[in-house]
Amino acid sequence: MIRIEIPGTGPVCIQHVIFDYNGTIAADGRLIDGVGPAMNRLARQLDFHVVTADTFGSVQAQLEGVKADVVLISNQDQDRKKLDVLNHIGADTTMAVGNGVNDALMLKHAGLGVAVLGEEGMALPALMSADVMIRHILDVFAFFENPKRLISTLRN
Repeated sequence: MIRIEIPGTGPVCIQHVIFDYNGTIAADGRLIDGVGPAMNRLARQLDFHVVTADTFGSVQAQLEGVKADVVLISNQDQDRKKLDVLNHIGADTTMAVGNGVNDALMLKHAGLGVAVLGEEGMALPALMSADVMIRHILDVFAFFENPKRLISTLRN
C-alpha cells in the first residue's frame, strides 16, 4: 500500500490500481513502452489489475511477464462490469485509470480516478468522472515514485 498525505484533503491510501487496457496502457492492442517495467517495479507495494474486453485479442501476450491480474469482460455493459471489479477489490483503496466512456463509472467511484489522454484520445465522460487528468500513462507511475506531483494537484 502507498499512502500519500494530501494537505487540506487528507490521506490517499492506494493498494490496488485498475487499468483499462486499450487507449490507457496500450495503443492499438500493443502495450505502451515502459508500462510493464513500471508495474513490475511497483508490484511489491501495489496490486495491479487490467480490466478489458480485449478488442485486439492481444492482452495476454502483451502482459506476459508483467505482474498484473487480467480480467476479461464481455462487450456488453462494460462500464458496469468494470465498476463490479472495482467494488469487488475495494473502491476506497483503489486508483482507477482509463480513457473511455466505459471507464467513467469506475473513475467516479474509485478512491482516486485518473483519466489518461493517450494516442486514442479521451472521452469527455471519463474526464468529467476523474479526479485527475494526465497526458501520458507513465505519469501514473510518476505519482507513486514522486508523490509531490499528486500532492500539488490535489491539495486544497
